[in-house]
Amino acid sequence: MPSILVINSGSSSLKYQLIDMDSEQTLASGLIERIGEPDGKATHKVGGESFDIELPVPDHTEACRVMRGGFDHHGPSLEASDLIAIGHRVVHGGARFFEPTVIDRVVKIQIEDLSELAPLHNPGAVQGISAAEQSFPGLPMVAVFDTAFHQTMPAEAYTYAIDYDVAQKYRVRKYGFHGTSHRYVSGAAAEFLGRPLEELKQIVLHLGNGASVCAIDGGRSVETSMGMTPLAGLVMGTRSGDIDASVLFHLARRAGMSIDDLDELLNKRSGLLGMSGFGDSRDVQARAADGDERAQLTASVVAHRLKFYIGAYQALLGGVDVISFTAGIGEHSVEVREAALTGLSGVGIELDHARNAAVGSDISVISTDASPVTVLVVPTNEELEIARQTFKVVSA
Repeated sequence: MPSILVINSGSSSLKYQLIDMDSEQTLASGLIERIGEPDGKATHKVGGESFDIELPVPDHTEACRVMRGGFDHHGPSLEASDLIAIGHRVVHGGARFFEPTVIDRVVKIQIEDLSELAPLHNPGAVQGISAAEQSFPGLPMVAVFDTAFHQTMPAEAYTYAIDYDVAQKYRVRKYGFHGTSHRYVSGAAAEFLGRPLEELKQIVLHLGNGASVCAIDGGRSVETSMGMTPLAGLVMGTRSGDIDASVLFHLARRAGMSIDDLDELLNKRSGLLGMSGFGDSRDVQARAADGDERAQLTASVVAHRLKFYIGAYQALLGGVDVISFTAGIGEHSVEVREAALTGLSGVGIELDHARNAAVGSDISVISTDASPVTVLVVPTNEELEIARQTFKVVSA
């Protein structure tokens, strides 16, 4: 009964999940928060129970010690679970990593070097990897990269139309993100429909606080909305998504905004929050239903951008067989799905409003039986996808 421990380590948090690879069921999960602060918090969940403890967690090494303590005190036993490897989520693999990779000293250095492309994410991943190596000496460690799935994009999709030498020197290109989720959902959709993944043209919309859409042809990413960073593409909780770059020059000259000011504006004070004053889609939808004009405009901008990408990716793929909604908003917002799909019958997308309103916790069809394009809601499971990829590497 081999198991894989999946670790998602950020700068101040560490999430984990122990997955049995025979049943693909979660045996236990947990979250350690506020790493580096005096009032840290750890939560360990197993067997339907949740165990919480507050304590200082000065660094990631201590976080791993606390994680092991959760298993030791509340179970399941890592030894009895036949733990064979740890899979680490790493946000940015640049153009170097296009598949899950066994971690050694050189790989750690390369992940750290890519921190200039993901300064908020890769350093935390490296700290988590180093801490896990100390806590689990000799156990294989595998890095699974969010960007790897998109390494199949053709050059015309990932190349920006700027000075070629500048782009090459500073690694400026589209990388894409949420690849682990897009891979999992596209595979789950094919399995649900009973059709070979290689035969399907798919569009996957990962809609959460961060959001992206991916065009997938035969299981391969051929285009995605996020770019060199997760800022591009769809409207998100606090990120603007697509914007004319000259807006930044205008604000620098007219408003006296610095590079840091502009970075904060587009990443932390834009999107749903910037337009409506609410960063949570549920609040936006509720206020829009109550007649709040800013919230209504925000909801309309979100829907407009979603329709734009759905149409563009249909054209790029030369038609589409299945569209899937996933992640927090994609799985749970009846209103966002309806706004995105209403009026698209002319391009083969017919939404069944009753089915859309009745979506549960399993994969659901929300298109009509007559719809040429099948539309699904597919719960994502990035941890399971990381575990699968890790297991495949260490079992090879």
